[in-house]
Amino acid sequence: MPVLSSRSDVIVITDEAHRSQYDTLALNMRTALPNASMMGFTGTPLIAGEEQATREQFGDYVSIYNFRDAMKDGATVPLYYENRIPELQLVNENFSEELDALLEEAELDEDAEGQLARAFGTQYTLLTRPERLKTVAKDLVTHFVGRGFTGKAMYVGLDKAAAVRMYNFVKEAWAEHLDELRAEHDALPELERPWLASRVELMETTDMAVVVSQSQNELKMLDDHGLDIRPHRERMNREDLAEKFKESADPLRLVFVCAMWMTGFDAPSVSTVYLDRPMKNHTLMQTIARANRVFPEKDNGLIVDYVGVFRNLEKALAIYGAADAGKSPIEIIDALSGELDAAMTELFQFCSGVGVDLAAMRDADGFAHIGKRDAAVEALLVDEDTRADFQQKARQVRKLFKALLPDPKAAAQQRNVAAVRVLAERIANVTRPPEADLGVVTDAVDALLDRSVGAEEYVIRAAAEGTKPDPLIDLSLIDFEGLAAKFAGRKRAETDRLAQLLRQQAIGAATRNPTRYELVERIEQLISDYNAGSVNIDEYLRRLIELSQTLTEEEERSAREGMTEEELAIFDLLTQPEPVLTDDERDTVKASAKKLLEHLHDKLVQDWRRKVDVMNDVDSTIRRVLDQGLPETPYTPDIFTSKVQLVFDHVLTAYGDDGESAYTPRVDLHWPVQGTEYGPLDVNKIADDVVARIHDDPAFAAHVAAQLGVVDRARARRVH
Repeated sequence: MPVLSSRSDVIVITDEAHRSQYDTLALNMRTALPNASMMGFTGTPLIAGEEQATREQFGDYVSIYNFRDAMKDGATVPLYYENRIPELQLVNENFSEELDALLEEAELDEDAEGQLARAFGTQYTLLTRPERLKTVAKDLVTHFVGRGFTGKAMYVGLDKAAAVRMYNFVKEAWAEHLDELRAEHDALPELERPWLASRVELMETTDMAVVVSQSQNELKMLDDHGLDIRPHRERMNREDLAEKFKESADPLRLVFVCAMWMTGFDAPSVSTVYLDRPMKNHTLMQTIARANRVFPEKDNGLIVDYVGVFRNLEKALAIYGAADAGKSPIEIIDALSGELDAAMTELFQFCSGVGVDLAAMRDADGFAHIGKRDAAVEALLVDEDTRADFQQKARQVRKLFKALLPDPKAAAQQRNVAAVRVLAERIANVTRPPEADLGVVTDAVDALLDRSVGAEEYVIRAAAEGTKPDPLIDLSLIDFEGLAAKFAGRKRAETDRLAQLLRQQAIGAATRNPTRYELVERIEQLISDYNAGSVNIDEYLRRLIELSQTLTEEEERSAREGMTEEELAIFDLLTQPEPVLTDDERDTVKASAKKLLEHLHDKLVQDWRRKVDVMNDVDSTIRRVLDQGLPETPYTPDIFTSKVQLVFDHVLTAYGDDGESAYTPRVDLHWPVQGTEYGPLDVNKIADDVVARIHDDPAFAAHVAAQLGVVDRARARRVH
């Protein structure tokens, strides 16, 4: 290699700067650029025993960004370690350094696999015994299905044979566990089934695959083990399994590997790595890093150890992971239990400080529970800071509980977490728009909590059955003044909920008619003033009543004007806030608005907003029809141009590409309760009214029980 440059201001930046950089190509680079500065980057830094060789090539560290730094910055999620070594296991000390060294190779070829079996017969035989693998497979299935965050998972086996054999054993254990869950699910009352239903669905839809490198004589080698790799190899050749596994929505959720995908492969939704293969140093670090990528709803990664790698994990972290010597960034999962206990204690103390007896609410039953729950909500809504502090602490408790699942230690706090969830959900329901409610109710982990407090909570039937309630609320059916008296004991909670309902109704009205956005702004400003403490609760309720009456009057105006809501929106855009019109001119504008809609309906075809020619046609039609129909004198050129733009923007927003529009009729939800028919109310309103009526009217409670075909009143409440 000739010298290419002897300059000293040349910098060579090398990626993967470890053992691969010590060979001939690296020598050629240094010969070609003898005075250059060499800088190396690597995700697997100085390897124990090779420090001197690495320093000779690249010098000392310039900057270190380790596991703990990445966690602190949020670049990765925390990793937890769980020891689930089966009883049928050889202690790690019996594995020699030679075995560790052999396994250190990133890709085991067929010769290396054969060498494993020959050189380490006792250890290899024990790790691959069918009895042991069946035990691991059964535990893996139970653990995989019972996790709080059901991210994707990888099983890392000793070699190809172990990966294929474990796939077979997991398929058997999977079918058995699925049958057990189905039987348990069917034996439960209907509204106590959501958690198990979600687990059954997960198992029914999960795909799994073997992913191993190909070698020349693998068919014979695996045939000798009584294993058939042909269908797996055919699938690996036919499908892009890497892309399927990386895609979080793809049902390929569990893969069985031995060396592939351990380095240079990122699938952020992977949350669990099941380790059943001895590892050390950078290979171990690369493997566990598969579970620490950031992904929505993923709070942590989990390393489940079936083979006893913790000793090597500590050694590897001493080299790669810790910012402080000897302090591991990998947490033992038992620490989660302690964190959950501490967070729960803090939350109980916080509630006690604002007059809420969380334990009493948790232990109460039936109507006593409802009363304590509502009183607790009222106390927690005393001001914005108290509400926000509680919700933050409640989220932390539920996050830790979810991360700890399916560990049995989670059961100790299950009823407490359920009580916290009751309050958090109730507060959320009364302080946010209705359309966001359904996501909380249908969360699979929260549904598990329903099982533990079935007699204390009321599950919304529509959510439990997977249907979506109509998000539009008919506020004309709500007697605000009557509710003010009825809910005197829980005024804050009910007023907050009604404020959100009013806001949502106003947003819907403004979507249909943009001139109503001023009303939305007034409602939002009132909510903001109340949250800031500048308006007391009684004044807040009084102004809400006034705004609800204003909104009702506004929505009834189309009938008074002799127009549809659709026509009124065009008319208002053409007349508000200017120009000032005579009665005759107003009638002319009304006729023009109706005529314009007649022309537009034929043009707003499928995907019209994605077709430039149709968009231009709609714009020119608006301009032409209005030019012909609007009275000339009040509509000066500037006013006319601005009105055309306003109408076009409204049409662009209100009319979708799928034939739907802001004016598409919605199906009313009618639910007769002892002669009372509800309009398009949300299911929360119905549920609250039924609860209140059960509480106030024993005869009605008996009626509900009879209609449900149950005698026991506690059971009636649970079904409701």
